[in-house]
Amino acid sequence: MHISRRQTRQIQVGTVKIGGDAAISVQSMCSTDTRDVPATVEQIRQLESAGCELIRVAVPDEEAAAALPKIKAAMTVPLIADIHFDHRLALKAAEIVDCVRINPGNIGAWWKVEEVIKAVNARGIPLRVGVNGGSLERPLLDKYGWPSPEALAESALNAVHALEDVGFTNLKVSLKASDVHHAIDAYWLFAHQSNYPLHIGITEAGTAMTGAVKSSIGLGYLLSQGIGDTLRVSLAADPVEEVKVGFEILKSLELRHRGINVIACPTCGRVEIDVVRMANELEKKLSHIKTPLNVSVLGCVVNGIGEGKEADIGIAGGEGKGILFKKGKLVRKVPMEELMDTLIHEVELLAKEKDAESSGEPVSSSSEGWEALPGQSDRTAGKEIPVLSNKR
Repeated sequence: MHISRRQTRQIQVGTVKIGGDAAISVQSMCSTDTRDVPATVEQIRQLESAGCELIRVAVPDEEAAAALPKIKAAMTVPLIADIHFDHRLALKAAEIVDCVRINPGNIGAWWKVEEVIKAVNARGIPLRVGVNGGSLERPLLDKYGWPSPEALAESALNAVHALEDVGFTNLKVSLKASDVHHAIDAYWLFAHQSNYPLHIGITEAGTAMTGAVKSSIGLGYLLSQGIGDTLRVSLAADPVEEVKVGFEILKSLELRHRGINVIACPTCGRVEIDVVRMANELEKKLSHIKTPLNVSVLGCVVNGIGEGKEADIGIAGGEGKGILFKKGKLVRKVPMEELMDTLIHEVELLAKEKDAESSGEPVSSSSEGWEALPGQSDRTAGKEIPVLSNKR
């Protein structure tokens, strides 16, 4: 399946390009107290190791803002400052970070936003306009009666138009809701009226399992429609899990190719090896590999090669013996007690071979062919797209 991505402007957040023909990036947010520099840096290192490409930290007060230089100095990926309510914190953060996130619904009077614009312009860094249902402007709540998708989209577009009025266009936008349908509709409405890059996410998605499911459905739908330039999977869990789920979503849609993709049979009464244990062990022991590889773990020696023919490499076991295969062809038989170690060794060798052949990651699907209206969700079908004013 080829996904035609929405054509967007491209911005630069530190070393990462967002929008245009750039690969869809995966980001997360630290759950540590930003004022605790050692704890925050340790979590950032864990996120970097997991492949996180942009990391956001909360900046709730001056002490947190004062910690940013030490945090930034210890990082290898771009740093984003998350600011609410106090624009003065954004001014201080702009001196250090690679991007500042503000919410127009709670940052205050327009002159405060203009001060933030001057600060980010001075350093040439972008702004993220982040809108969510919990902090919409009062006039929009009065107009729509609740934080509807239309209200979210109008809030974001009003902010964009106001920023354009003062000549500022170095920005990306997010319109998050915890309800999957509402988030999809809000992003859809905005995407068909603006070409700014979008940071997509289902906010407050829930626990590791529930949040992963909700995010996969919501983000998967948006991405399949060509909408989304960078994403975060918001989980009430270790932020490293957010990164893992994010990449799995992109891999499943063939929008990114990074790391090991484990193909494992769902198990049945015929399985004679512990496929569940082996598949989980394989993911853990091969997490350091960034080369895109499909690795198969199957529990049936008879059908293993056939079922794993789409894999780059894999194993199948049963009746006290195992086989190693590559691209659907038998390589050799392996004693059961050596099967797992053999596979791990062979995968590492194959990854090195592939790395030697190619130095770059395949580019995600192009934006060619993305149209303005097809793909509208049922919830917005037939509705008039709001025409928005430039209210401050």
